[in-house]
Amino acid sequence: MVGRASGHSGGRGARRLTVSFVSLGECFTEKSGKINLGLEGVLIMGAMTAYAVSYKTGSPWLGVLVAGCAGAILGLIHAWLAQRPNVNDIAVGIAMISFGSGVAFFFGKAFIQPLAPQLPSIDLGAWSSNPALKAALKICPLFFVGVAVAFLMNWFFKSTRWGLFVRAVGDKPDAARAMGISVWGVRTLSIMTGSFLAGIGGAYLSLFYPGSWTERVSGGQGFMAVALVIFSKWNPIKCLWASLFFGGAQAIGPALQAMGVTGYYYLFNASPYFFTLAVMIATCTNKRSLAGLPGALGTGT
Repeated sequence: MVGRASGHSGGRGARRLTVSFVSLGECFTEKSGKINLGLEGVLIMGAMTAYAVSYKTGSPWLGVLVAGCAGAILGLIHAWLAQRPNVNDIAVGIAMISFGSGVAFFFGKAFIQPLAPQLPSIDLGAWSSNPALKAALKICPLFFVGVAVAFLMNWFFKSTRWGLFVRAVGDKPDAARAMGISVWGVRTLSIMTGSFLAGIGGAYLSLFYPGSWTERVSGGQGFMAVALVIFSKWNPIKCLWASLFFGGAQAIGPALQAMGVTGYYYLFNASPYFFTLAVMIATCTNKRSLAGLPGALGTGT
């Protein structure tokens, strides 16, 4: 069993992987013409579920799978609510944050102290004698999964029939209905898929970095993912790069602290949030930044 104190020091700044899974999940959801602000609750639920399952079964990988399934269940609830007549996506998302977080906090209290087995790391720095470099090159296998998901999702939207269905429902739902496509079914599956990926992002938080379950483990990354999707113009590959850039901003504070620079530490730690705010301002004021926007987003159709 891997103790919490190990913390996977190679994960400093590696929350970029969490944002990557959540932003890819939100990208999939928004491609269908719906927005899911409730991914923050899904993220927290995924973190708790993964940690609890890993602790109970001794298998962190099973924890990852169950976390994704827990996210998909929350996604199903969200999809059913969001597609009711005269129901606002934003209101449902806020409600799902409270619901997902509340359920996670209620069932997760028993798992705050126990130590659960952690996900293994791939040591890419064995060749180096520098401890800091070796720690930085310890990579979670989920990183490669996230990269693969981004490219597979991009191929899915461009080259498959089901990807065409998702894009058709997201751009022109009335035309999709005329083609015989089930708008409700496609959107439900899209929201569930996006929530499944967000649940895996939560599993990464509790089973690799920081490698523990607490009620504040997410740090608002579910909200940031929504901004990154807009910044990436609803493109999965660009979502991946934006997530890595965001993670690089998160790594500044810990990296400087490791080098002995302690001044303005909290300011550097806040840099990802300033970045997210700047992205939101830019995307709200620049019409070109909305290129690629699914036509049904914000229309209520």
